Amino acid sequence: MIKKVGSWLFLIGICIALLVGLIFGVGQTTNANLTNLEAPLGIIVAVLGFIVGILSFFALGAVTQEKVPTFLIASLILIGLAIAVSSTTWIFGSFRELAPLFTNITQYLAIFVAPAAVILVVRSLWDAARTKEPVK
Repeated sequence: MIKKVGSWLFLIGICIALLVGLIFGVGQTTNANLTNLEAPLGIIVAVLGFIVGILSFFALGAVTQEKVPTFLIASLILIGLAIAVSSTTWIFGSFRELAPLFTNITQYLAIFVAPAAVILVVRSLWDAARTKEPVK
């Protein structure tokens, strides 16, 4: 039962991160004043990521032990992409109105996966350092 909750939380977190990023991206292109909502929604997305990470740490979430390396590599790429596009809009060329959308979506996805990635990195380091047999 808890594994299904972890999977659903992961899916809900991704959907919320996409929607929040889309809303703030559209808000920037239309000059809407949404700054009062930015921090609380970012905290909600980060807390969902933390819960997903904790559930995955105990092998109860959407990220199973076999999927941890793939999740960590994808998280690293996503966080790097969010950092890269946050300061540059030149990569969009003549599609400058897409820059805030893409920037905000990648940033909120990174906010979602970062806490889970940190927790799973700790778990991976723990598993790598742990010995199977006692040291003599």
